[in-house]
Amino acid sequence: MRNMFGKKSRIISILLCAFMLTWTLFGCGAEKDSDAEDELSDEMSAFEVAADQREMASENKADYSVLDAGRGNPNWINTQARYAFSRFMEYALGECEGAMPEDGMGGEAVQKGIGERFTAAMDPNNETDAFLIDAVDYCVERLGMDRDELVKELVDGIIGDYYPSPSRCLTNTEVILNEYLQSTLYKGVDLADETDVFPTEGGSAAMTYIFDSLTHNRLLNPGDRIAIGTPIFTPYLEIPSVKDYDLVTVDVANTEENGWDYTKEEMDKLKDPSIKAFFLVNPSNPASHALSEKTLKYLKQVVKENPDLIILTDDVYGTFVEDFQTVYSVLPYNTILVYSYSKLYGATGWRVGMIAMNKNNVCDRLLRGLSDEDKEYLKDEYDIVTDEPEKFPFIERVVADSRSIGLYHTSGLSTPSQVFMDFLALSHLIYGEEDPYIQRANKVVNERYETLMKALGLEPDESVSNAKYYVIVDIDDLAKENYGKEFADWLHEEKPEKEFLDDLAERKGVVLMYGPGFKAPEGTVRISMANLEKDDYKELARRMFELLDEYEKEMK
Repeated sequence: MRNMFGKKSRIISILLCAFMLTWTLFGCGAEKDSDAEDELSDEMSAFEVAADQREMASENKADYSVLDAGRGNPNWINTQARYAFSRFMEYALGECEGAMPEDGMGGEAVQKGIGERFTAAMDPNNETDAFLIDAVDYCVERLGMDRDELVKELVDGIIGDYYPSPSRCLTNTEVILNEYLQSTLYKGVDLADETDVFPTEGGSAAMTYIFDSLTHNRLLNPGDRIAIGTPIFTPYLEIPSVKDYDLVTVDVANTEENGWDYTKEEMDKLKDPSIKAFFLVNPSNPASHALSEKTLKYLKQVVKENPDLIILTDDVYGTFVEDFQTVYSVLPYNTILVYSYSKLYGATGWRVGMIAMNKNNVCDRLLRGLSDEDKEYLKDEYDIVTDEPEKFPFIERVVADSRSIGLYHTSGLSTPSQVFMDFLALSHLIYGEEDPYIQRANKVVNERYETLMKALGLEPDESVSNAKYYVIVDIDDLAKENYGKEFADWLHEEKPEKEFLDDLAERKGVVLMYGPGFKAPEGTVRISMANLEKDDYKELARRMFELLDEYEKEMK
């Protein structure tokens, strides 16, 4: 009993330290290396700026309707998977009621013959039923699943009457999610059978879990150097430092001049073996560009010189780039992949994402190479959940750490959420490359992008790497092009980005995001293509120019 209380105490202590350290790791990098203690930015969070501006916009002086192009939350949803979820829930409840026909009570669905009962319950002339039939047939015929076992897993999962088992991912769900990742992100590279998947409460939970485990397992330690690809999603930059941890971050920056891609000079920073991890968003946020084939190829050369480098890539926007290829498919041994269904399928409120790792990976090798002291420490941590803690894979440690280790048996994403992920994945898989939903989503984003760029008088970027989900607009350049250098210089001095954004909200009812908050260049704003209708972007541009007209009068 004394030993158990001791372990609980250690677990709580570790969690507190890991939490503080996780926040620290995302501290803002500078042109040169900087200690975590010195990395507090004097800039207000871009999201806090936007929150204030939303309040201003709601009572704007022109009494315009609010145009909020700051949000990355899409204003579309996938309906097919949601109809399927609702219909399958109805079917699953019937199975449970059949097992225990009591008023208001059901029992456990019976597996024997459930595949046949499912087929008999579905109407092939009904669109949603037909999709469910096709989805199950795809899993049986293409993925080699047993029909009864699959349908039983889906029924138990959607009812939610059991803990997730296995904890990390339901058995058939892992196969389906792997097939989805391979179809959408790997560009023909076959990795499905050698990849482990851990469904999580969205991409943000995935990031938190990963960094908790990297620090807890001594793969990242005080004094280690962490590279961050910038500009990047602002919450990964705005974390306050904790001076008890002497962490260092290094920027690996991309620029518009290089097509928002990394130069060899920037990537060469990763050759330094003192850099333990490289974190990036691909396609990027806010620049909305994917890494080029040339960059992916050079990254392989970089890793040859720093073979212990841990790469963490967030690929939530990957499906918005034609022929996208994730870093994971190029460097599966070194890369941890994070993906979320939130943007493509309009599922931000569902919080459904996943971590994917190769069964043969650098983290497991680094664990085997830890000092005897660290190994003994970790053995003592994980021996409450496994008989062979020294063989416990890193991804399973992530699962265990997500529930303080001791609650490993109750870990895992809720099973109804996992089933929802199945239906989202299958709504793509049964169509393959000709997926009409992904084509429609990309068309929506592209039309909004083209409308905005034309209205602003800017040349659209038609490069294959451009996801077009966001646009970085340089207000100084826009002013110079349309009003002349004198006005642009005046604007730069008298109306910095925050004041411009405040005025845009307060006077014109428009909300945009503050570019430097993402470590984008000064004078820039981020405009999202996700949250407004196509014609709204024309009106948005008109109001921006209306404000600039007022500024010009003010200058004169």
